[in-house]
Amino acid sequence: MRAAVFRGRERIRLEEVRVPACGPTDAIVRISLTTICGTDVHIWREEYPVATGTIIGHEPVGVIAAIGSALSGYAVGDRVLVGAITPCGSCFYCQNHTEAQCSGHEDQWEMIGGWRLGNSIDGVQAEYVRVPYAQANLAKIPDDLSDEQCVLLADIASTGISAAETAEVQIGQTVAVFAQGPIGLCATAGAHLKGAALIIGIDALENRLHLSRAMGADEVVDFTQEDPVAAIRRLTGGRGVDVAIEALGKQETFQWAVEATRPGGTVSSLGVYGGKLEIPVEPFIYGIGDKRILTTLCPGGKERMRKLMELVRHGRLDLGPLITHSFPLDGIEEAYELFGNQRDGVVKVAIRP
Repeated sequence: MRAAVFRGRERIRLEEVRVPACGPTDAIVRISLTTICGTDVHIWREEYPVATGTIIGHEPVGVIAAIGSALSGYAVGDRVLVGAITPCGSCFYCQNHTEAQCSGHEDQWEMIGGWRLGNSIDGVQAEYVRVPYAQANLAKIPDDLSDEQCVLLADIASTGISAAETAEVQIGQTVAVFAQGPIGLCATAGAHLKGAALIIGIDALENRLHLSRAMGADEVVDFTQEDPVAAIRRLTGGRGVDVAIEALGKQETFQWAVEATRPGGTVSSLGVYGGKLEIPVEPFIYGIGDKRILTTLCPGGKERMRKLMELVRHGRLDLGPLITHSFPLDGIEEAYELFGNQRDGVVKVAIRP
């Protein structure tokens, strides 16, 4: 089969590799649609460590091509959404309802989490993928939903919405979302779904600020035109927001998020940081500001994906406008250049094996 293989800094190469074998608890899925995530760009730039030779990608929609002997309730030919996080369901972390941190082994305690696809095992920017612990990680797609409606639910929607869930956004609260890339736009949608009264989207790109309003933002701030912290204080009567969501993974946006949060408020961090992150003391009011910092990794499992698909089915969530470009798998290298360098107004690219 053809697959996008990581070969070093800014080198993703389309190569011929073996179709993966199916173990008893696995499924082999023929990929019909996938995409490139911002985390894949961190890998592409060698800002996040992944072994050379790994097939990249973790946002798949496809059709079951083979199923392991231990699986039940699935059949070859089923259309499925596969989560970016593939929890085993039985390890210490899964049993303590932190499935995103799944180790898969009782004696493994490293902080690698349940993000395996395109990280610790081969991923989905390919014609086929092996899904581990498939019984817990395949969500059948209803006939009335298209691949395009579902593909972004595998990771960015689940991750972005979880920022508002983890921060326990309450009805009537104020929320700022720093960076309106794909994850940030989904975080904006999550704050809207949770009932925030005032949502402020911060970015510098006009098309993303426009999309921010479409996803639920009440106000938008171009940080190249106005200091974002000052703008947030102006919009909140000087208090600051109840919740600030950081969705980019840079020191500057993290510090803005801390500064813009009111005393007693919450910073919900989603960004995968490409470098060292420092926590500034002053925005915490020298440690007496009662501010919380929370981090969130994409929730996994088939029930999470089923719920997200129900939001789409009933018109509560529409991620279609986020897919701005489309490439065949043969164009994966061009797609990385476009997406990684944020050219041509790109938000998300569809990759069609």
